[in-house]
Amino acid sequence: MKDIMGLMKQAKAMQEKMETAKAQVADLVAEGSSGGGLVRLTLSGEGHMQSLTIDPVLVDKDEVEILEDLIIAAFHDAKVKMDQKQQDTMKNAMGDIQLPPGMDMPF
Repeated sequence: MKDIMGLMKQAKAMQEKMETAKAQVADLVAEGSSGGGLVRLTLSGEGHMQSLTIDPVLVDKDEVEILEDLIIAAFHDAKVKMDQKQQDTMKNAMGDIQLPPGMDMPF
């Protein structure tokens, strides 16, 4: 019976850690850039774009397609960085708890 109580305590502690980690992930911010910094944007931990900055030198009606490509590239740059931050945050929250093979964080 003591084993079951210990297991339940561990499960509750893990659940609390997961909730804390999820809140930390939501607070993360990642910045992506492209075109040597001419296009910059920030993403929230939830993957929402918070800001977009475009250097005025890029604003040319003949260069719209390039600008669109740079925005997409900056978004992907920020997304890769956000994914890494989320993985690091969840890994730190879980400590040395081993997950079954094939189960990745965040869930």
